[in-house]
Amino acid sequence: MNLTLLFLVKEDRVLLAMKKRGFGSGKWNGIGGKVQKDETVERAMIREAEEEVGITPHKYEKMAEIVFDEIVFGKKEANKVIVFKGSSWEGEPKESEEMAPKWFKVNRLPLDQMWDSDKYWLPQILSGKRVAGQISLDENDKMTKIDLHEVPTPV
Repeated sequence: MNLTLLFLVKEDRVLLAMKKRGFGSGKWNGIGGKVQKDETVERAMIREAEEEVGITPHKYEKMAEIVFDEIVFGKKEANKVIVFKGSSWEGEPKESEEMAPKWFKVNRLPLDQMWDSDKYWLPQILSGKRVAGQISLDENDKMTKIDLHEVPTPV
């Protein structure tokens, strides 16, 4: 399955959102979700941002393609996540039924309340590096394998 993730960056801060329900609930993450049939990855990212936190991205760049081998509700899945970094958008982030957004300093991410593997790739993306590869997680969402490498522009 193809998924999107968007991290809005403003000066030295990044917008994360607390997932309130469904897969990943109780974790801080970027904004995003599934790419629907007949939808481009970019359109899915914009739609998810509008639905989840009420903003419309205008300027963004693709920063990563990571395949996560993980257990989703008891079923093993390989999910390809396309990660974007946004620098311009319309609207102010607001809470929805699914996500509660909050700004964090880039150098003070709440890594203990995020996915186990985020500490290995998110700081790289926020610093402007582009990455690609694969990450495996066990049934407890703990990372068991990582194979990431920096890639040239664009991903």
